[in-house]
Amino acid sequence: MTLEEKVIAVIIEQLDVTREECSIEASFIDDLGADSLDLVELIMEMEEIFNVQIADNELEKIRTIGNVLDYLKSKGVVWNE
Repeated sequence: MTLEEKVIAVIIEQLDVTREECSIEASFIDDLGADSLDLVELIMEMEEIFNVQIADNELEKIRTIGNVLDYLKSKGVVWNE
């Protein structure tokens, strides 16, 4: 499983969406129907799984699946499972 596949798997589980809905460009709010509580829970789960801390000022920039992947990669997160 790649980093992208793992991130998408977490999103599918947390937001109860389908794989087809999870394109790299998909917006959590506009495309996947997440609200602010969903986003907080999703970020907490990502922090735990990938062992990173996402600062509040960085959270404002994370709006799409691609943003999450870019952020994790910028922090050196690698996923090969």
